[in-house]
Amino acid sequence: MNPSRRRLALRLIVTVGLLVLGVVIGLIFQNVWLGVLLAAIVWIGWFLGYESRRGHKAGVNDEDHGIEL
Repeated sequence: MNPSRRRLALRLIVTVGLLVLGVVIGLIFQNVWLGVLLAAIVWIGWFLGYESRRGHKAGVNDEDHGIEL
């Protein structure tokens, strides 16, 4: 499998998985929108970390570019 397709597949699987998990958590709390919002917040954190790790910039603190994940 092509590496770019593998990254796309991983992003889609994680996105769908977090969305489903958010809906389930929302159903438990009897507020589906809250679950979707929590899933979106977790997804943004995961996405930023994933993309920074992919670019070999994880943990970089360069004063010229600010703090990066």
